[in-house]
Amino acid sequence: MSGAGPARVVVVGNGIAGLTAADTLREAGFDGELTIVGDEPHPAYSRPALSKALLLDDDLTSHELPPSGHGATEILGVRATGLNLGRRLVTLDDGTALPYDRVVLATGSRARRLSALPGELTLRGLDDALRLRGRLAAGPSVVVVGGGPLGMEIASGCLAAGCRVTLVSQGVPLSVQLGPYLAGVFVRAALDLGLTLVETGSACVEGAGNSARAVLEGGTVLEADLLVSAVGDIPNTEWLANTGLVSRGGVIPVDAWGLVRPDVAAVGDLAALPTPYGLRRLPLWSSAIEQAKTAARALLHGEDAPPLRLQPYFWTEQFGLRLKAVGFLPLEGEPAYVDGGPGGEPALMRWSHADGSGAAVALNYRIPIPRLRRMTRADS
Repeated sequence: MSGAGPARVVVVGNGIAGLTAADTLREAGFDGELTIVGDEPHPAYSRPALSKALLLDDDLTSHELPPSGHGATEILGVRATGLNLGRRLVTLDDGTALPYDRVVLATGSRARRLSALPGELTLRGLDDALRLRGRLAAGPSVVVVGGGPLGMEIASGCLAAGCRVTLVSQGVPLSVQLGPYLAGVFVRAALDLGLTLVETGSACVEGAGNSARAVLEGGTVLEADLLVSAVGDIPNTEWLANTGLVSRGGVIPVDAWGLVRPDVAAVGDLAALPTPYGLRRLPLWSSAIEQAKTAARALLHGEDAPPLRLQPYFWTEQFGLRLKAVGFLPLEGEPAYVDGGPGGEPALMRWSHADGSGAAVALNYRIPIPRLRRMTRADS
């Protein structure tokens, strides 16, 4: 890009949001100085693969992404520590200060923990997944604390590895994320495969050193060879504390283009974006990609770039089931079956919302994502 466009863009974060922003900047015509900062030493990788294929497959490359063509200068294994909006500088923990004309904030999130014990494992990054994979080889007994999608995927992977697995959940697993109908489908499949499910009002992790155990509401103690928690995430925005950009909950509110101000974009797990249900964080792989594409174009072209028109896409593989869902979740009530029916799969389902929008769900059903998206329309 020549003329009045930005000469230097810094992308802070080397996950899929940062990677997509860098690629899109180039595709949109930016030919200036592009720098990507990442706190992990690894090249960008597929985070969804960590709790799915990478835990079990003999192939240790399932998380790898195709090489990028953005040609950016990559500074990996270094953490951003500050942002000076007035001077347009990003500071790093090695003392480097990176000047920018535009900046993309894409530092993602980290696992929320229940203790500081090293015996409490979490699964957020590649190193976490490789460590857990190595531990599963011995067939340990496992307690997984957390009944969301990640906790259920971890429990599924541990069962498939031949482990005895107990899942601790605050209420019915997946009900908060998917709604009661779909949650019931997955819970039945999990129990049929041998998962032990413990529902509780609350749980904590206690122990010493590499030993950790789950203590449930009421005092019941669950011991196992291995304890993994999956109880949510925390946006990595502490380094932005003095900028005034961070709102309650550690999120960064953005506009319909993913911008905080004309020279600053925030994308991925740390961003709260406008939705029909108000400002919401949508920590989904596909959402991060769409946000990054929109924000990168807006950094170059402002409001001449098209705003985000997001249809959330969520997918999971666990307990022999593969679900694809388009639309805002969770889903209340029972679905209309487009194909298949209750109690079996494959099945293709649709839910209608009061505002005329809808959600479409494929369960063990081969269907192109564009067709699934079309099914969310009221006239479909």
